[in-house]
Amino acid sequence: MEYTDRNREKIEELGNRVWDDNAIKARINGFLSGGIPKKRLNKKELLANKKEILDRVQLMAEEYNYIFKNCAQGTAMALMEEFGLGDMQVIKALTLFPGIGGSGEMCGGVTGSIIAFGLFYGGDDPFELEKVGPAMEIAQRFMAYFEDEIGYLLCSDIQEKLIFGKNMDPGASAANMGAFASAKGFEKCGLPPGIGARLAAEFMIDRFPEYL
Repeated sequence: MEYTDRNREKIEELGNRVWDDNAIKARINGFLSGGIPKKRLNKKELLANKKEILDRVQLMAEEYNYIFKNCAQGTAMALMEEFGLGDMQVIKALTLFPGIGGSGEMCGGVTGSIIAFGLFYGGDDPFELEKVGPAMEIAQRFMAYFEDEIGYLLCSDIQEKLIFGKNMDPGASAANMGAFASAKGFEKCGLPPGIGARLAAEFMIDRFPEYL
């Protein structure tokens, strides 16, 4: 299938990419010291610059996944930076979200995006329940789009059936983690965060909440 060939080409490119570690870490250190800059978002401006934004978000998610060694953190960080959402405590909270605690369950490209949706679409007042239903619908639609693009939702399936040909299960042991790193897992597994963040950003632009 066309999307599979495109994804495999992207995986190869990620595995061979030369990463600017210092520049990526400098951006993160800026957020750690000064916070994530807030933004006044304008739907017309977002739509006018949509392609540029989507390309930038995808690249940032790939870079942050690589530098954090964490797909959920990388995905959320890219979206939070682009749209001026949340703070670094959110990134801390996502520490154990790759594959849901390393269990091979939901991919961090999904969970990181859904966290960003919560920040974007959720109400500041937890009792604003009228915002929950529409946000849930957006999350479910996003997950369907992600599965269409990647082929799978679960970390173990993505590893076995798309990226490596087997489930590397890096959380199982130090030896597995070493094998995962040797296989350029942290580089190649930038595919789901990149695609997830790009799809999520497109939803956020096209389904811009009127109350922002």
